[in-house]
Amino acid sequence: EVFGYQTQKLRRVLFLVTSVLTCGVLPLLFYWKPQWRVWAYCIPCSLQEADTVLLRTTDEFRRYMRKKVICLYLSTLKIPISKNTEEPLVADCHSVINKAVLKPELKFRCIQVQKIRYVWNNLEKKFQKVGLLEDSNSCYDIHHTFGLGLTTEEQEIRRLVCGPNAIEVEIQPIWKLLVKQVLNPFYVFQAFTLTLWLSQGYIEYSVAIIILSVLSIVLSVYDLRQQSVKLHNLVEDHNKVQVKITVKGKGLQELESRLLVPGDVLILPGKLSLPCDAVLIDGSCVVNEGMLTGESIPVTKTPLPHAENTTAWKSHSLEDYRKHVLFCGTEVIQVKPSGQGSVRAVILQTGYNTAKGDLVRSILYPRPLNFKLYNDAFKFIVSLAFLGIMGFFYALGVYMYHGASLQDTMAMALLLLTVAVPPVLPAALTTGIVYAQRRLKKRGIFCISPQRINMCGQINLVCFDKTGTLTEDGLDLWGTVPTVDNCFQEVHSFTSGKALPWGPQCAAMASCHSLILLDGTIQGDPLDLKMFEGTAWIIEDCNADYCELGISDSNVIIKPGPKASQSPVEAIIVLRQFPFSSSLQRMSVVAQLAGEDHFHVYMKGAPEMLARFCRPETVPKNFPKELRNYTVQGFRVIALAHKVLKMEKLSEVQSLTREHVESELTFLGLLIMENRLKKETKPVLKELSEARIRTVMITGDNLQTAITVAKNSEMIPRGSQVILVEANEPEEFAPASVTWQLVENQENGPGKNDTHINIGNSSVPVEEKGSCYHFAMSGKSYQVILQHFNSLLPKILVNGTIFARMSPGQKSSLVEEFQKLNYYVGMCGDGANDCGALKMAHAGISLSEQEASVASPFTSKTTNIECVPHLIKEGRAALVSSFGVFKYLTMYGIIQFIGTSLLYWQLQLFGNYQYLMQDVAITLMVCLTMSATHAYPKLAPYRPSGQLLSPPLLLSVVLNTCFNCIVLVCAFLLLKQQPWYCEVYRYSKCFLDSQSNFSTNVMSLSRNRTGNGALVPGSVLSFESTTLWPITTINCITTAFIFSKGKPFRKPIYTNYIFSFLLASALGLTIFLQFSDFQDIYRGMEFVPTVTSWRVSVLVAALTQFCVAFFVEDAILQNRALWLWIKKEFGIYSKSQYRIWQRKLAKDPTWPPTNRTDYSGDGRNGFYINQGFESSEQIPKEKLNLGGQTTEQHFWTRL
Repeated sequence: EVFGYQTQKLRRVLFLVTSVLTCGVLPLLFYWKPQWRVWAYCIPCSLQEADTVLLRTTDEFRRYMRKKVICLYLSTLKIPISKNTEEPLVADCHSVINKAVLKPELKFRCIQVQKIRYVWNNLEKKFQKVGLLEDSNSCYDIHHTFGLGLTTEEQEIRRLVCGPNAIEVEIQPIWKLLVKQVLNPFYVFQAFTLTLWLSQGYIEYSVAIIILSVLSIVLSVYDLRQQSVKLHNLVEDHNKVQVKITVKGKGLQELESRLLVPGDVLILPGKLSLPCDAVLIDGSCVVNEGMLTGESIPVTKTPLPHAENTTAWKSHSLEDYRKHVLFCGTEVIQVKPSGQGSVRAVILQTGYNTAKGDLVRSILYPRPLNFKLYNDAFKFIVSLAFLGIMGFFYALGVYMYHGASLQDTMAMALLLLTVAVPPVLPAALTTGIVYAQRRLKKRGIFCISPQRINMCGQINLVCFDKTGTLTEDGLDLWGTVPTVDNCFQEVHSFTSGKALPWGPQCAAMASCHSLILLDGTIQGDPLDLKMFEGTAWIIEDCNADYCELGISDSNVIIKPGPKASQSPVEAIIVLRQFPFSSSLQRMSVVAQLAGEDHFHVYMKGAPEMLARFCRPETVPKNFPKELRNYTVQGFRVIALAHKVLKMEKLSEVQSLTREHVESELTFLGLLIMENRLKKETKPVLKELSEARIRTVMITGDNLQTAITVAKNSEMIPRGSQVILVEANEPEEFAPASVTWQLVENQENGPGKNDTHINIGNSSVPVEEKGSCYHFAMSGKSYQVILQHFNSLLPKILVNGTIFARMSPGQKSSLVEEFQKLNYYVGMCGDGANDCGALKMAHAGISLSEQEASVASPFTSKTTNIECVPHLIKEGRAALVSSFGVFKYLTMYGIIQFIGTSLLYWQLQLFGNYQYLMQDVAITLMVCLTMSATHAYPKLAPYRPSGQLLSPPLLLSVVLNTCFNCIVLVCAFLLLKQQPWYCEVYRYSKCFLDSQSNFSTNVMSLSRNRTGNGALVPGSVLSFESTTLWPITTINCITTAFIFSKGKPFRKPIYTNYIFSFLLASALGLTIFLQFSDFQDIYRGMEFVPTVTSWRVSVLVAALTQFCVAFFVEDAILQNRALWLWIKKEFGIYSKSQYRIWQRKLAKDPTWPPTNRTDYSGDGRNGFYINQGFESSEQIPKEKLNLGGQTTEQHFWTRL
């Protein structure tokens, strides 16, 4: 959201004066809240007149940013520019530049937001992104408007408006990083606290905290600086690439890549690291997109077709437009000219608008995490601050009542204010994450977003990719099933060792792939590689013999190898390639057999997809049954097809469209490939299932194969029912429909492999309802349900387990839909076509050899799914540790607050060394080691609480506060009843004369006392402080022990050796100090001697409190069974959306539906509509009421 403002000079002067008067407090507040600064010295106005804009994010965080509007003038360019309003500045009629530049002034207004430049569109009255070609350009526009290059004048205009083609990451100066860290609100509060403590002479702990804070700031600054330098070095080379472009009317020109602009024509000479995003218009090339996907598999790019229509070029290619686009940061490893000169591409996007720029921006400006823990932590700190404020007013009242000086009163009141909020809180909260990150690193799991580790502790649903994640990466050839005369023939088994006989099927397997010969080795997709190896043919470079035939040296030549079967064909030349894409699920090539003058088309792809492009009479009648026979056994099945092209000229082949090539084909048969489960898959899925973590499969493979893999891996347990959900788009006379089919498996014993799938009239037994049924659907059905049956989607997702033939976009969408149901989603994939889903999930884990992948927050070097339970265990341990540390620090603040408040009643204070013992020897050490306890090796069947403001945790803090309060108040009051008790400060002269060598503060105390025995502010020596100190100290130690719960999420406390040793040492030291009668200790600790029986009573009181607190915490507050019983008795249920749906569906006798079809307009089965895709005007009012969508849902669906 954008708001316009105009600066007022008078307001600015007032702001400067107020800033000086408040000693810099006002500018500090404005630094934290930039919107206040704008509201203070600007007045609202329209965006057209604004010199300052305020941006507000539309997410739940509603963050503000202030940006200055910059005016730039084209008159600064040393070229003649027409000031005629009728003449466009650039030839591209779609360009925003023509609408942004005002004539005759030749000026334009712009703002820079997160490295992207936006210019003011004077016609549409909005800020619009520049640095890219508009998507509204058609294929015709790109070829004809930009095909010959831009003129020099247009290049200069675009350079000024769009900015340089550079991804520049500024190395932040150390002073700037330091200022940012120091001005953090908590550090400012810490500085105030430390200043106060130092002024009161509490030097030792203040110095310890200063050292810790300085270390923390220095480490943070060093870390940020290193990241900044690394990122800078990573992208710096990108800005210095020398490239060749075509300039209109001038020919070729060589220049530095930072001078490129959208619309330039880039010449691809050979190997090149792409400095921008470009669309290929002439020739083809092979690129390595490892930087984007994490998979270093060569990808073939084809030129944008010469279409005459006015359809936007991306829409023309549908989801498959990426096959024409060369992305910034990827490597061109081979170019294939089309015979009309060099390989050319039109630049689409420059700078931070590119794919690489987008990745760098995602690192520079990560998406903020909305994790309830962090929101609750802030609320907790605020409530502690309120407690401190109450203490402030209590201290004011007490000291003013006793007539203390204003200076003493304010000092003591502020001191009590700072006691409630522990200054080590930020450091303590991050230690758990640091320890977890270190342990994950040892297991080969790397993390680029440490805050997400705590989120991993809440994961209750994990989505898995299939190929390369659950199953082995490589596929093994099992056999081929050829067809002759519309009938399947006998299987040719590859395990028999016989060579594949020559025929169209062999030719298809040898030629229909995207493999390339690079430095003498064949490279490409593992599936293609395995298929090609099965033919025993070889790839060769084009030599002189073939060049004479008019074949380009960029064409692939395939020849029979020494182990290949006898072939009448000497070689196959691949002339044209239509690459494979996940969305199209197919690929095809145009090839020529050596010695022939006509051409052949070979095609491979998903069997269901490929059968549509074949002549029906060539597809065997038992095709569905035969396909199912193999897919239910878990085989990966690929279909092959072929046709002869009726053309003789090579030039005609280059102008062929994919639609023409992929039609009227002859079905050749099936290629069967075996995809084995990884040995780790089954035990990991079993472990997750026992921990009640849902597992879901999202794959691009066949639905039946996915179902079989799910059953073999026991993702779908034995005896569970599978319901196929098949949805169809609305047709001319039929509305959209959903069919529910129950799959019945009759396993015929170990000797028989075939599984029959009967769609009968059986239904799921009522007593087996719940988790005994699983929905399975394809990407096509998912898309239809998303659009036309939106109200059904949550019902399906609650029990949806298999999602097959899913495109990358659908994978991301599915993860998002699961998140809407309040699931904490983990996604595990190989990082190739899962990038979007990995980023969308709460915890995305990429299985990659690289240390850190930009594709996901977590990267596992071990390429199997064992990393998933490890990550969840560490996440749970880190989350429980964070809660434990938070509870401990809260209690530590409250214990000190109660003790200090009781002493304030008599205008007394704990001694410096008394505070120091609690603060450094206990709290500081505890906070740094408490989180070091390792994760429990077994996953519990439930998650730790994800809320700080949950009843058990709040009760824990409240009850412990009550126990402390009772013990401390009782000790305070009972002390006064003792016969030996006296108010030391009242009889200080007598006491000091008899105990003169007991105190180091004799002189200061003598100076402070008054002749009439009045109360003395800041007195330390007293029976009260000597009694309360051991109780508060032991309470701090025992509280740390109580809150360090081990099982079920962490190992027992004794396994954390350092922490256990520190607690035992602190307890021993406290008891020693309490019972020792050494005068040096009494002098140093500022104690007053008491009788031994009283000391024993104090110790017994503290230990009794520990026993009560431990029993309450362990037997009541941490008793899961008790809380579940309370919830059941009071009818308290989870408010998570998926839980609400589970309860609703459990009571619905008609769910799950089986063997029926629902229509989008069928009132009997429920009128399912998605108001995001249908206009309300088209829906009758009485039907609209049945939609069950609230206005808010409607709005978000549309969004």
